[in-house]
Amino acid sequence: MKLILSTVKQDFLKVHGESPKVVVCAPGRINLIGEHTDYNDGFVFPAAIDREIYVAIGHRNDQKIMIFSSDLNDHFMANLANIQPCSKRWANYVLGVISTLQQHNYKFGGMNIVFGGDIPLGSGLSSSAALECATIRAIDELFDLKIPKIESIKMTQQAENQFVGVQCGIMDMFASVMGKSNQAVCLDCRDLTFQYAPFNFSTHQLLLINTGVKHSLVDSEYNTRRAECAEGVEILKQVYPNITSLRNVTLAMVEAVKDQLFASRDTHTIYKRCAYVCAENERVEQAAISLQQADLQTFGALMYASHEGLQHQYDVSCEELDFLVACTHTYNKQHPKAILGARMMGGGFGGCTLNLIDANQVEDFILFAQNAYGDAFQRIPECTIVAIADGVRRVL
Repeated sequence: MKLILSTVKQDFLKVHGESPKVVVCAPGRINLIGEHTDYNDGFVFPAAIDREIYVAIGHRNDQKIMIFSSDLNDHFMANLANIQPCSKRWANYVLGVISTLQQHNYKFGGMNIVFGGDIPLGSGLSSSAALECATIRAIDELFDLKIPKIESIKMTQQAENQFVGVQCGIMDMFASVMGKSNQAVCLDCRDLTFQYAPFNFSTHQLLLINTGVKHSLVDSEYNTRRAECAEGVEILKQVYPNITSLRNVTLAMVEAVKDQLFASRDTHTIYKRCAYVCAENERVEQAAISLQQADLQTFGALMYASHEGLQHQYDVSCEELDFLVACTHTYNKQHPKAILGARMMGGGFGGCTLNLIDANQVEDFILFAQNAYGDAFQRIPECTIVAIADGVRRVL
C-alpha cells in the first residue's frame, strides 16, 4: 500500500509541480453473500478489503478540474462551470462526484486530482465505488465541507446512477465508507441500518480467483435484472397491494402468485428472479447468525447455495465462473472440507469467485485451480488472498 501512496504522491508532484494537500485511501470490497439484493431493498453482507485506491488532491487558482490517472497514465481537464460526462469512462467516476456535490449545493473551487490503486479492474471488487468514495472524501477534506458519512454514501451512489449511468445499489459505497478491519457489514438496504459481524478466523482465508473475463453483457444485463424485478413487484402487487419492493416479499408469497408470474414470460423469467431474491435475503440473515456463532460450515454452505441461485435462477453467472466453483467440489473430493464455500461475486458475467478455504490448503488449491482453468480456457487466473480492512480514511 505504501508503494501506491508513494507513486500517487510522486505523480502529483510531477504533473502539478507541487505536493498534494490531502491524500485519501478508499478500499474495494468483497460481498460475502447477498448478490443483486441491494437494489431490491434487501440484505447484503459486504466487507472492505486490503485492496485500495488512493486519491491525492490540491487547490487550483482557477475553476478547472485536472484529473490524472497514475494507472492509465492519462489525464482529463474539465471546468466547474460545465461538468458533463465524457468519453473517458474512468474520468466520469470523478466528474460524477463533483457534479453531484454541485447539485447538493456544496461550495468548492478548482482542484488537481491524481489517483491510483491496486484494485483489479473488472474483477467485481468495486474499484469504481472506491474511486468515488475516495474522491468525495478528498474534496470534503480539502474544502472542509463536513459531509456526513451517510450523505456521502448516498451522493456517490447518485453519481454512479445518474452521471455514469449504472443503476447500482448502495452496497459498494456503503462498504467502502463504513468497512472495519476483521468485521463484515450486514446491511439492510431498505433503511441503511447495519450491524458488524466478526470475520477473523485464523483457520480459514478468503481467496479470490479472477476469471480474467468481463463479458459485454454485464452493464446491460444489470439494468435488465432491475427491470425484471420491478415487473415482478407489479405482478405481486395485484395480490399484495402494500408491497413496495421484493424486500417485502417472502418465498411463500412468490409461490402463491406463481401462476401470474409464470404468465408474464414464457421462460418463467420473472418467477425465477423473484424467487432468487427472496431466497438470497433469507441466506444473508442466516449467514449473519452463522458468523456470530463462528459456524463457518453453515456459512460456506450458504455461499454455495447463493452461487446455485445466481447461476440457475438469476442467470448472471458464466461458464468460467461456474467452472471455478465446480473446481472446489472436485478438490473437496480429494481433500474433504478444504473449501467450505465458493460463489461468484459481483454483477456477474465474469470477475471473481470468492472462496472460503482452509488456510493450510490455499497454496495447493491455487495450483490445482490454475492448472485446471488453464487447461480449460488457455489462461491462468490470478489468485488473491484478501483480508478485511478499514473503510475510507485520510492518510495525508
